[in-house]
Amino acid sequence: MTSSNDYADRNHDGSVPSPCISVCRMDASTGWCEGCLRTIDEIAGWSTFDDDAKRAVWDAIEARHAQHMARHLTSNTKENQ
Repeated sequence: MTSSNDYADRNHDGSVPSPCISVCRMDASTGWCEGCLRTIDEIAGWSTFDDDAKRAVWDAIEARHAQHMARHLTSNTKENQ
């Protein structure tokens, strides 16, 4: 997954890159896209967000990824007991 410093690697035009990885399915339990971990509002608004808002989304994605990994670790641990 992407760390908060990765989005600092800007696109050729200097903009903050989209986190989209073309795996576009919404997870009903979290409300996040299974590919990029954005909410539907973040996906819909991305093209109108300024760079600060885009960086805030990247920060939220990083936190969601940590939650996602912790949840899977917990469920895998319970299954193996």
